[in-house]
Amino acid sequence: MALKNKKEKDFSEWFTEIVSESGAKLADVRYGVQGFVAHRPWAVKIMRTYEQWIEADVESDGYEPILLPVLVPKKNIEKEKEHVQFSPELFWVERMGDSKLDEPLYMRPTGESQIYPMYSLWIRSWKDLPFKKYQSRISVYRAESTTRPFLRGREFMFFETHAVYKNHEGVLKQVTKDMKTCEAIVRKKLGIPFFFFKRPEWDKFAGAVDTFAADTLMPDGKVNQIASTHDLGQKFAKAYDIAFLDEKEQKQFGWQTTFGPGIWRIMAALVGIHGDNNGLVLPFEIAPTQIVILPVFFDKDKKAVDKKCKELEKILSEKFRVKYDSSENTAGWKFNEWEMLGVPIRLEIGPREIRAKKVTLVRRDDRKKITVSEKSLEKEIEKAAAGLLKSITKKAELFFDTNIRDAESFDKLKTILSGNRGFAKVNLCSVEIEGQACADKVQAETDGGKVRGTLYGKNEKATGKCVACGKPAKVIVYVAKSY
Repeated sequence: MALKNKKEKDFSEWFTEIVSESGAKLADVRYGVQGFVAHRPWAVKIMRTYEQWIEADVESDGYEPILLPVLVPKKNIEKEKEHVQFSPELFWVERMGDSKLDEPLYMRPTGESQIYPMYSLWIRSWKDLPFKKYQSRISVYRAESTTRPFLRGREFMFFETHAVYKNHEGVLKQVTKDMKTCEAIVRKKLGIPFFFFKRPEWDKFAGAVDTFAADTLMPDGKVNQIASTHDLGQKFAKAYDIAFLDEKEQKQFGWQTTFGPGIWRIMAALVGIHGDNNGLVLPFEIAPTQIVILPVFFDKDKKAVDKKCKELEKILSEKFRVKYDSSENTAGWKFNEWEMLGVPIRLEIGPREIRAKKVTLVRRDDRKKITVSEKSLEKEIEKAAAGLLKSITKKAELFFDTNIRDAESFDKLKTILSGNRGFAKVNLCSVEIEGQACADKVQAETDGGKVRGTLYGKNEKATGKCVACGKPAKVIVYVAKSY
């Protein structure tokens, strides 16, 4: 059964439905605490797979896994005054059983204040550097006012790397490597397009020298930030005393960087960008079940069809993740169920296919049926898998590219953003702190349009005047509404 809400008409309701029990059963909000959801198996399997890809990538770059407690002493957050922005968002634990704690503990909103006090103990010499560790498969906690599964939660899945270098050069190289990780996994393996922006001075991660963030576009034209990497300079090192003795036995503070691919947000992008009105559309590599085998028969043919389906399942399972649906559900129910889950390839087997020694193959994205011989089945599956990824990537990139528009004036900017339709490129006087007043004006008068920053790796030169204040423009920035 197709989804009741249509993606192109009401994306918000469509997204809620596809995530819920009436859709692909990815998350259940009926847990009983706002912003805390029960993750269903299909979603967990998908997220674990690309999280494993990220783990493998960062480990190949020299990172090692660590795991720290969820509770953090109050004194830790106070060491970095610039983290005061987190104070209203913290969850506090004040009791243990019937006893009140001498000092309240907070649940980690991110990793710096829990990890860096340990780094100050673990790092001693220049020989320890670069010092590169990461945490994965953890949750963080923030008292968000509005919540939505995979886009904003009070508890959500988190991944973070933290590196310490001898000098700033090492940090800058690591930031570039982090961007390559996003390119290799998010764009090339998941088919999700994005821009990396250098955030303006007023929108950096608190305490960072520079913040670089990956923004994609959801079908309603709003931005979904799916990753960020930060040049922390020496600010956190000095706050938490992360120091080392150099070759001359002199104390030096480390240079730091942190990278956070958004495990939750990537899931939201995967669902929202590729999904259609029949359910999820998953790239072959990420799908928990890559191939579903469905029998098509009348009662008299059941035994022969069942035997052939089991035979194919056994052969294909040596190379792929395969499920033979031998349940008593009707064929129509099975087709709808596996389409809803986004299984990339469906194989239909009936008496006609058995006689011809062929298989009917259906690709999830275009739903076209082709007949292939059993001998060439593996080759055709691989071809279909590659074709599916290429097709959904092209479709996503087309939407992304056609939703980038030039706004030569403030009125044009307001027109573009009035329908939440993507990025508006505008001239701005500055992305340094003096430009914040213009950014605030943009946000206030476009009903939430936010300056995302300057495009990283492309020197776009401004001409003319700032759209907000009329002064000579120094930079081209991208403005969009976001979640």
